[in-house]
Amino acid sequence: MLINQNGFREYDARWIYKKDIDLEGIESLGKGLGTQIVNHTKKSNPRIIVGHDYRSYSEEIKVALKKGLVSTGCNVEDIGLALSPTVYFAQFNLDADGIAMVTASHNENGWTGVKMGIKKGLTHAPEEMKELKDITLNKKFISATGSEKEIENFKKKYIQDLVSKNKLNKKIKVVVACGNGTAGAFAPEILRKIGCEVVELDCNLDWSFPKYNPNPEDLKMLHEIAKTVKEHKADIGFGFDGDGDRVGVVDNNGEEIFSDKIGLLVARNLSSKHKGSKFIVDVKSTGLYEKDKILLENKCKTIYWKTGHSHIKRKVHIEKALAGFEKSGHFFFNEPLGYGYDDGINSAIQICHLLQDQNKTMSEIVTELPKTFQTPTMAPFCKDEEKYKVVGQLVKEIEKIKIDKIKIDGLNIENILTINGIRFSLSDGSWGLIRASSNKPSLVIVTESPTSEERMRNIFRFIDSLLQKTGKVGEYDQKI
Repeated sequence: MLINQNGFREYDARWIYKKDIDLEGIESLGKGLGTQIVNHTKKSNPRIIVGHDYRSYSEEIKVALKKGLVSTGCNVEDIGLALSPTVYFAQFNLDADGIAMVTASHNENGWTGVKMGIKKGLTHAPEEMKELKDITLNKKFISATGSEKEIENFKKKYIQDLVSKNKLNKKIKVVVACGNGTAGAFAPEILRKIGCEVVELDCNLDWSFPKYNPNPEDLKMLHEIAKTVKEHKADIGFGFDGDGDRVGVVDNNGEEIFSDKIGLLVARNLSSKHKGSKFIVDVKSTGLYEKDKILLENKCKTIYWKTGHSHIKRKVHIEKALAGFEKSGHFFFNEPLGYGYDDGINSAIQICHLLQDQNKTMSEIVTELPKTFQTPTMAPFCKDEEKYKVVGQLVKEIEKIKIDKIKIDGLNIENILTINGIRFSLSDGSWGLIRASSNKPSLVIVTESPTSEERMRNIFRFIDSLLQKTGKVGEYDQKI
């Protein structure tokens, strides 16, 4: 049996298939998850929803995973080819006890993984992943007899749920880009049915991802969307990731809008109808939320929280927030707009409502936000076994810089937030972030300045010089 322990990440599990995990390892993961769900639910035959993405090997992985689940007494209900949000929705719709979605989301071809959850609308948190790792690697399995059945045509129910609540009364022309990932089987149909005119871009399913990874933070994907938006004179472009829980946005001029700013625009639009609401945003997100005049006028509160879909959706749940937004494009809408989990297609729908309600072009709506200069999310390589130590060391260094009043680009550090790596803010509202990636051997770097592009770049240079000094950091995936 092969199962690399580093595959157990903060809130899901991911491996390179056959190099880091084999089918026997996947079966053990199923036994571990089944045992965990039986223990948590106190049911001898809990019902588990299972789905898979379109990668060539996802079905064989799902078969092994189901075998493990059934061996612990779980009754598996398989909804077939699915998006992660389809599986999350199925847990509500079919009132099941847990979920397991076979997907490596936007990771390169060759990767596999599983997103898991027990409580409705939530996925595993770090403590549950730690427990699962312990049960699986130490083979603390329950043995019992479960069952397996296929749920036919569940896709229809998921589509109907989104369409029935979201019909538009204005025709919006949208580019729908799926990077040949699984969202291609869902997003164009749903957006057409709510009333959009859809231009499809790479929506045919092709697990080899021939052009680029289906990742709405990937600049190649965004450039393709921009080109198509301009060519077709579309109102907006949407890019979905491999398992459909994230969305990236390009405006009518072909300009990419970072998801944290889209989140702020959606929050502004919602705040007038839902006064006094709370919004949760991750530490990679723009500093504009804190002092936004419209949110403050509508008595809304923003809480910055740990990056990661599991962390944000849990915080949305605990705080009873109306919505949560992550810079990576995970958006979470609570009742009455959603069920609290991240769904890229529902996010695109909420952006269509924003366009309809404001009755302006996307570029006009964006210009209403104060201008800031922001880097894309940059990920320099850092080994899994070293990344948290490296971040811990940098937290101490930056805290000392603050105490010693050492200036960065002529300004002192005013605030430090360490709920997830370190986010330091300067006196003009500029900030920089260093954290460990939760699903790859890398760090995550973002900087933003409301003052100038030069300051944003200088903050990045400051961070990069700290990183290079550690001797533990390699090449960036993309760099300004």
